Amino acid sequence: MPNIRLSMLALCFTLAAATLLAQKPHILTSDSVVLTLPLAPGEAPLKVTLAQMMAIYKEPGFSIAVIDHNRVSWARGFGVTAAGGSIPVTPGTLFQAASISKPVTAAGLLWLVQHGKLSLDEDVNLKLKSWKVPDNQFTSSQKVTLRRLLSHNAGLNVHGFDGYAQGLPLPTTEQTLDGLPPANNPPIRVTAIPGTECNYSGGGYTIAGLLTRDISGQSFEDFMRQHVLLPAGMMDSTFQQHVPPKLAARVATGTLRNGEPLPDKWHLFPELAPDGLWSTPTDLAKFAIEIALSKHGGANHILFPPTVREMLTVQCHDDPDGQGGTGLGFALGYQHHPEIFFHNGSNIGFQSILMMDPDAGWGFALMGNSDNFQSVVRPVLQFLARLNGWDILSHSRDLGEDLTIIRALRGVQAALDSYARAKSNAFVGLRHDVNTLNNFGYSLLGEKRFADAIRVFQLNVAEYPQDANAYDSLAEAYMDAGERKFAIESYEKSLQLNPKNENATVQLKKLRAE
Repeated sequence: MPNIRLSMLALCFTLAAATLLAQKPHILTSDSVVLTLPLAPGEAPLKVTLAQMMAIYKEPGFSIAVIDHNRVSWARGFGVTAAGGSIPVTPGTLFQAASISKPVTAAGLLWLVQHGKLSLDEDVNLKLKSWKVPDNQFTSSQKVTLRRLLSHNAGLNVHGFDGYAQGLPLPTTEQTLDGLPPANNPPIRVTAIPGTECNYSGGGYTIAGLLTRDISGQSFEDFMRQHVLLPAGMMDSTFQQHVPPKLAARVATGTLRNGEPLPDKWHLFPELAPDGLWSTPTDLAKFAIEIALSKHGGANHILFPPTVREMLTVQCHDDPDGQGGTGLGFALGYQHHPEIFFHNGSNIGFQSILMMDPDAGWGFALMGNSDNFQSVVRPVLQFLARLNGWDILSHSRDLGEDLTIIRALRGVQAALDSYARAKSNAFVGLRHDVNTLNNFGYSLLGEKRFADAIRVFQLNVAEYPQDANAYDSLAEAYMDAGERKFAIESYEKSLQLNPKNENATVQLKKLRAE
């Protein structure tokens, strides 16, 4: 399966022309950012503009807002609101914020804590009215608390949600929590002792969202609008899945990896707390500024300084380098900058990034209407980092993105040759992991190039023979290609390596029934 939790680590590309660094931010254009990609010895390097990158990745459009000295210094849209369309993206175009909904939701819950309606450290079942977290062997000594929910440390399952095509029946929150039809997710349950491990859980945030309704007596949408969105000045944001008419005309259409627009334009996410926010980069920037200023005693329209400082304190150390972790809503610490808070978002057809240094007063928000968005905006972020002196981005290249560009301009075999050269050079200067080939394979699979996709996934399992997800991806390619026998073998291998792989279990059941 594809890697659905996007990483903010090492957003970088090599940029050409030092003279670009002298340009002013407000004249940033789709031709002012150039990626320089070295090839084999003796070959001239490839030079690709942002406009070309958008074409290669089939990214219709994106929007950006930049924060300087705790204010939105400029904002701009690139491209169009829908693949094949002609309506330009502007700073007022709305996108699904996806998981950036989580820190916004956390601010609402912390408002309740600040006003004495909730405690961070009591059993949430003491305040839940319409549904209770089922007790089991994992909750006998430790309970699910709000602190643990907001920091992904409550031992809960269900990483994320797929959403629902428009027109399909939508589950209630209680049906989502119990995995009952028409919900398309498994039951949300405690699967590890609360407080013992960091386990990213959209399911946990769904429980947190229910708390706001049970305690406030308001709908989640109305509560968040009253206590978070409006106080932060987020006038172009809503948790309503059927977007209000005054905003609906400005909504972008989601785009799949293959460049095709979602048939229904966007999916609905009734799991509002973890995934349901519609917003703009400017509004997300306003939220980040509100949190940053409140940390130091300014703003305070939502939360007071002690609450914000608690929000921006690491609660769960999930950074392998020990430089950060998860706070109450935000990820914290970035490349030796513990003060930075950030979050990514990814719903089908939409992706987003929000980052802020609350002490230095700079930050940015970007939102796009494509599953390829993150790859497209990396050179933009590198350009802006150099232009503004943000010391946050590493200077290595992403090998997976090299492969994608080389494949687009030179073909699949040239890309695989590039991988082989990189490996022979011990991948010096290149970031890579099991997802490098995995994501490359999915780009081919999305275009129904089954033989090429299978070849790439086979290489990946050879490179990472102990990775369950590598076999899961190979199995999916076999399945899509109609190779039932090999699909079963690969799913079985994936399940052998990771007995908790729910996807492999489900797909094996389907394949064996055929």
